[in-house]
Amino acid sequence: MAGRDYEAEIKQLQATMHTIEQVLNLEAMRAEIDDLEQQVAAPDLWDDQENAQRVTGRLSTLTGEMERFTSLHGRIEDLDLMVEMAQDEGDADTLADSERELERIKKSVEMLEVRTLLSDEYDAREALITIRSGAGGVDAADFAEKLMRMYVRWAEQHNYPVEVFDTSYAEEAGLKSATFAVHAPYAYGTLSVEAGTHRLVRISPFDNQGRRQTSFAAVEVVPVLEQTDEIDVPDEEVRVDVYRSGGPGGQSVNTTDSAVRLTHIPTGTVVSCQNEKSQLQNKASAMVVLKAKLLALKKAEEKAHLDELKGDVQASWGDQMRNYVLNPYQVVKDLRTTYESGNPSAVFDGDIDGFLEAGIRWRRGADKADAN
Repeated sequence: MAGRDYEAEIKQLQATMHTIEQVLNLEAMRAEIDDLEQQVAAPDLWDDQENAQRVTGRLSTLTGEMERFTSLHGRIEDLDLMVEMAQDEGDADTLADSERELERIKKSVEMLEVRTLLSDEYDAREALITIRSGAGGVDAADFAEKLMRMYVRWAEQHNYPVEVFDTSYAEEAGLKSATFAVHAPYAYGTLSVEAGTHRLVRISPFDNQGRRQTSFAAVEVVPVLEQTDEIDVPDEEVRVDVYRSGGPGGQSVNTTDSAVRLTHIPTGTVVSCQNEKSQLQNKASAMVVLKAKLLALKKAEEKAHLDELKGDVQASWGDQMRNYVLNPYQVVKDLRTTYESGNPSAVFDGDIDGFLEAGIRWRRGADKADAN
């Protein structure tokens, strides 16, 4: 780009990184990493497995955050030198490479800046996502499956492991519901902005008259619990049902009564897990999901009580939140942030970072408004 002021843009990136450094409090982070490394080196660490998991998990998270910041800081310094050399030598090819690297770095800095906005109590946790088809029949079930694929593809692009707990298939096509975890630091804080009702408008591939169909799917996002979370679920409050796993194909997972459904009697919360071959494994996984949902329910009740005290009668921001329109035009638009994409195919293939960043910034703005 002719006349581009690289020096000014790089200085702006350095200033943003300085602000991020202050927010992250790198000195305190380094001190905590040193302390955790000493704990990990202790020969009796694994005598207490719960504490060992907490310590190693926290160390991994902090080390990853530190490496992410220092690597990006180093790339900016390298870019500054590259631009200076290219300009001094009149090297057009290197300057073009510098411009491409500048754009990549700007996007990375923007993502890191957004990460600093994730400071709520559970934002650093992994995420547990449940998708349910809503109104719209087979189109809604197909839409639910598309949404699940969208989040899985997004996770794959970021090298985040995904663990599927339960998939309930619809009779004709698609999913009635699915529950899966995204195992990554800050997955909950990042993906929590996806909670709500998603709406799809398209020419239905299941309608032989080629009519336009509107369908809905609900997305629920809750944080994965840690050992330190105080959620006590007495055995007498949980009904356990076992059944034969369902799904396409003739896998061995479908040949025994290994699937488990847990019902929390006081709240009516129901979860299930059928993706492991062992009934015990499925029960353990289902209990992880149940406790996470009960914690989210508890927090929602506390927030509702506070909203009632404040006189807040507005609907939750997580309700009707995004439209996916494939006909008569093509656009995906978030109704809260107004962020949109004219490429629905890319969105359904996992290209949702722009929506996530806009949602995080929007939520932080909404939280500040509520506090005032």
